[in-house]
Amino acid sequence: MSDLVETFMRRAINMAAGVTLVNGEGELGQAVATLLSPEDAIYCPASTALEKGLTLPAESLTEDYSAASITVEEVFGAIAETGTIVCSSQGGKPLQAGLLPSRHCAILPESRIFATFEDFFATLGADLPTNITLISGPSRTADIELTLTVGVHGPERLDVIVVQE
Repeated sequence: MSDLVETFMRRAINMAAGVTLVNGEGELGQAVATLLSPEDAIYCPASTALEKGLTLPAESLTEDYSAASITVEEVFGAIAETGTIVCSSQGGKPLQAGLLPSRHCAILPESRIFATFEDFFATLGADLPTNITLISGPSRTADIELTLTVGVHGPERLDVIVVQE
């Protein structure tokens, strides 16, 4: 495991994300399956090779991410220094798909982990996506009395599966 992957995983875990490291696409399907339960309504855009390679239970799939309890999707990238995943609207992906369901299963190819925000943004060049969402762990918010609530502005649970290539 590279230092970059190790740093990302450690920081993501510190942000209360679940993190799993798998070797290639073969182990990816098994890792996703362990995160699913029979009652889940699953949204998966099936727009990338990794998403298309998954065998998800057909009876649990939904095309309406607002009706899903879990989104399974490949994310645009990640920032190691903060343990942050990056979701993008590039290619027509709906950003809300990873924010509305109560769980988000983010598939992250290790080649898309960048050391810093500067390194990440340097790769974008002039072809910027319309929207980028940065996610550091499950959604958390606190009221004026400092009562912490999870899942108000995004998923209650974030699981990241890092795919070694």
